[in-house]
Amino acid sequence: MMSGSMIFSDEELIEVSGLKKGRDFIEVTCGCTSHRYGDAVGKLRVFSNGDLEITCECTPGCNEDKLTPAAFEKHSGRETARKWKNNVWVIVNGEKVSLSKTALLKYYNQASKNANGTNRSHNGRVCHRDEFVRCSRCNKERRFRLRTKEECRIHHDALADVNWKCSDLPYDRFVSPLLIEFLFDKLGLSSPV
Repeated sequence: MMSGSMIFSDEELIEVSGLKKGRDFIEVTCGCTSHRYGDAVGKLRVFSNGDLEITCECTPGCNEDKLTPAAFEKHSGRETARKWKNNVWVIVNGEKVSLSKTALLKYYNQASKNANGTNRSHNGRVCHRDEFVRCSRCNKERRFRLRTKEECRIHHDALADVNWKCSDLPYDRFVSPLLIEFLFDKLGLSSPV
């Protein structure tokens, strides 16, 4: 774990407003501008592991704490949400500069690259990606949809079985490769399987 003073170089943080260095993070003043409500101001913490956390200070009684940048953007009343890297800003040399144009996202972008596929979608809700399991009989990879608990359980069971075969997949979730080959042969096409 890096200390706050080691996360970014002095050149990267020069003239950034509200800079404070903690043990494993730095904190800067940030904000988001809504055309309807004006500026919502907060404190952005950038952690060495890539996490970003905003404490909102839009009004004296606001209790919003530990917001993601996307949640802060939405909380500020920004009409065109989902572009927090461009809409959330910090003050550099007295001017508002979007996070995307600063070095503050360096560890965030690095962490997302190292995640090798995240289980959160662009709106922050948990989602699943399709997964593949190789058949022990025909040696082809078969796709598993992971949208429900039942589908996740079927994939998990197939992954745990070293002798899993295509025929083990429930018939309503899978079309036999032999049937596909038969139909393509019948139509005179080359088989995609």
